[in-house]
Amino acid sequence: MSKRSLEREIATLAARQRGVVTRAQLVRLGLTRDAIDNRLKSSRLHALHRGVYLVGHPHPAPGARELAAMLACGRGAVVSHRSAAGLWRLLPELAGDIHVTVPGRFQGRRPGIRLHRVAALDRRDIRTVGGIPVTTPARTLLDLAAVVSPRELEQALAEAEARSLTWRKALLALLARAGPRPGVAVLRSLIEADATPALTRSEAEERLLALIRAAELPAPELNVRLGAHEVDFLWREQRLVVEVDGFRYHSSRAAFERDRLRDAELGAVGFRVMRTTWRQIVRGPEALVARITRALAGGERARSQHVEEGS
Repeated sequence: MSKRSLEREIATLAARQRGVVTRAQLVRLGLTRDAIDNRLKSSRLHALHRGVYLVGHPHPAPGARELAAMLACGRGAVVSHRSAAGLWRLLPELAGDIHVTVPGRFQGRRPGIRLHRVAALDRRDIRTVGGIPVTTPARTLLDLAAVVSPRELEQALAEAEARSLTWRKALLALLARAGPRPGVAVLRSLIEADATPALTRSEAEERLLALIRAAELPAPELNVRLGAHEVDFLWREQRLVVEVDGFRYHSSRAAFERDRLRDAELGAVGFRVMRTTWRQIVRGPEALVARITRALAGGERARSQHVEEGS
């Protein structure tokens, strides 16, 4: 193969794989091991994992890190857990290790990859997203149930249902063949708690924001950090925080205790926390707006009194 043809083949392969290639693929195209090493030294290739490279530049395209991690783990590997949730857009993508599930007796470790070993992975639990092998939305929810908070799981389930990525029947069928494993009981209780899909976090926030605007209340800050916590709605001057909770995860004692501690920590620095649910936003919007109005008025009175005392 001529040099020009070789470069074209490498470029075609990289374009098909989000800029990612493996050493084995380059060898099959005709590059020697020395030629590959020279390309690494001259920054024409950039190592992501052992034997997995980016072609041409060091900045991975969306999805490249996930595909590279899967390729680094070999045949049968699929992107899973929180990383799969990011690809399906069930939860926000996070920096850090890529989660990969590997069937069989995979040996060794891969820096930057969180490995999950299973005896076997059913083909019914695998799909592709943009050319990346990934667990199905249903299997992703089952995997998430063992590693994320109840609130995050509820949000992911609601997102999957709202976008018709999976259905209650499919989830129950998956649970029936999953056997005893972490996450089964949590996901089953969440599915059976209420057959009506919850609003996703973004939908709940959009509806509540629309109610606030329609009532001509002061505009809040959205999803901002307040000390160690991210809060949903913040009226900074009135020292008021409004948090939107899902109605299904309250059966978790750990979640309840965690939220009480969070509220206490915010209260200790002078912020009042009002909690509402997605169901209240949909079924009792007038009462909710009235509660927020009263809380804002109380905060405004307290602020005015503080200003007068300090003058």
